[in-house]
Amino acid sequence: MTDRMDISRLLVEMRSLKSQSQAFQPPQGLSARDVAAPGLGNGAAVKPSEKIPSFGELMEQAVNKVNDVQKQSSAIAKAYEQGDPNIDVSDVMIASQKSSVAFQSALQVRNKLIEAYRDVMNMPV
Repeated sequence: MTDRMDISRLLVEMRSLKSQSQAFQPPQGLSARDVAAPGLGNGAAVKPSEKIPSFGELMEQAVNKVNDVQKQSSAIAKAYEQGDPNIDVSDVMIASQKSSVAFQSALQVRNKLIEAYRDVMNMPV
């Protein structure tokens, strides 16, 4: 019975991670071809009624998602510390690791953006 519950919990965690990773996917309704080279004569046109999020909006969503994951991790850790019987130490560790991975990913994206900005600024005109 315990193995069955562990498998169920693992499946729930995997589904949760999948849904979180889909937050960084292209907006629905756009094919990979539309996102890769929009407007470069590839025959794919975006309909005017479709709103494509700007780079700033996507970055804001990503930062907010990282913030939400960190808040959730903190809340789970606090509940465990207060003795909530429904929270296992494994839940705390998983939430902590998810928070850490999300933050490290955001940090690496920021570093790459800064590096790209510096490369562009150093290009001869």
